[in-house]
Amino acid sequence: MRICGVEIKGTEAVITILDYHDGLFTIPDCRARKVEFNKQNRTSDLVYFQSSFAKLMEDYKVERVIIKERPLTGKFSGGGLGFKMEASLQLIKDLDVQTISANGLKAIIKRNPVAVEFAETGLKVFQEQAFIVAYAAHMNIVYPNAEEA
Repeated sequence: MRICGVEIKGTEAVITILDYHDGLFTIPDCRARKVEFNKQNRTSDLVYFQSSFAKLMEDYKVERVIIKERPLTGKFSGGGLGFKMEASLQLIKDLDVQTISANGLKAIIKRNPVAVEFAETGLKVFQEQAFIVAYAAHMNIVYPNAEEA
């Protein structure tokens, strides 16, 4: 299965595509490491962001997108534009988009630690969280745990 992990940072959706087949992970080459949202906050900009992301997922035959949730309140809460970006991704037709909480992510990684050093993946440093999200999503499929919600 091919999964795209997404971390929304500011006005960017940082992505990592991770493929898992027959017990092996592969990271396919991708023309984009992030999809940017124009800060002008117009409807046309949001539609462009959504269609750009959808086209990227279609081109790389991504079967599922997992977005790392951001807290709604508190010191590390997300901004309004970030939540608009997240909603626009969740509303893409014919694309399975889900979110994962920080606590759920930590529990999955604790149960199934990443077996390779991130530096060996060939990804950029800013893609690490998106990689972990995609990895955790795969591990949650391969080794499901009924305790998580």
